[in-house]
Amino acid sequence: MSATDFTIFIILVSGFVYWLDSIRAKEVATTKSREACNKVSLEFLDETVAIKKLRLRRNNSGRLVFYREYQFEFTSTGEYRYKGIIILLGKSLLGVEMEPYQFNED
Repeated sequence: MSATDFTIFIILVSGFVYWLDSIRAKEVATTKSREACNKVSLEFLDETVAIKKLRLRRNNSGRLVFYREYQFEFTSTGEYRYKGIIILLGKSLLGVEMEPYQFNED
């Protein structure tokens, strides 16, 4: 195996590992977003999240991991869509932020 073949192989394997990690992180973000909405009786819309920010950061043990911010949408009354942000460091949840929303007073 030549150096060029080895380099191409490493790039392909790295790309595949990143792709798998991204899929797992998106699944975690979707689950945590749904849980955050259910916790305060909101409806999680579209059953999906979208990546907004991706960076490399160090976790508590000093290891480089991906910092990801995902955006999701929710509703409280069914009339308006509100935005929320879920923040992951690796696969760990750092926080959930939600826009102020209207309460449904029944």
